[in-house]
Amino acid sequence: MIKSHPSEQLLVGYVAGELTPAMLMVVGTHVDMCPHCQQQVQDIEEQLAQKVMQNSSRVSSQLSIAEADAMLERIFNSQQGIQQPVAHEVNNLISLDGKRFTLPPTLARNSRHIGEWQHMVSHLWRAPVQVDEEQPLNLIYMSEGAQVPEHTHKGQEATVVINGVFHDEFDEYRDGDFILLDGHHKHTPATQAEDCLTLATLDAPMQFTSGISRLLNPFSSLFFR
Repeated sequence: MIKSHPSEQLLVGYVAGELTPAMLMVVGTHVDMCPHCQQQVQDIEEQLAQKVMQNSSRVSSQLSIAEADAMLERIFNSQQGIQQPVAHEVNNLISLDGKRFTLPPTLARNSRHIGEWQHMVSHLWRAPVQVDEEQPLNLIYMSEGAQVPEHTHKGQEATVVINGVFHDEFDEYRDGDFILLDGHHKHTPATQAEDCLTLATLDAPMQFTSGISRLLNPFSSLFFR
């Protein structure tokens, strides 16, 4: 059962398309997996649609029929030069070291943006998802017995669990769980007897906080790029 969800504010931003491309992907992947948030998104869409209709009614009541027709014609003509979207192959499977994972629809539709797997350290691998030049987005695979060194964040870190389970000092996270952390949090993500595939984005470099891993801080901006 999914127990960790985006805030209502994030869901409103998701519906309105006001989040960064990387955050849209992370929140959208969670929504794909979470019936509770699917219902919330539907409710938000209906509320926003009602507001648009109300605003449209107020605007149209101030226009003459001729002015409204002219506006519609300008809108229609402006669409003529817009290229139709190109269809791309959807791949809903991703594999690593003989393991195969099913991607939720949002990720599957963007599978062409997923790069090659790269081994980072020990039991950690990553595959960049190239949808945002400014904000890194990565698939992170943690095999059994993996651990990311203790760290905090200069900005926000958003993570959704796609498959498996990991834990930190706060909780245990399973398929579909959404985790949003910032500089007020310090944690050590780890797996035990089960591996874990996540999708994660950072809007600022992480800051390692314990032991020899602190020597990596000058390079932390490269850690999840």
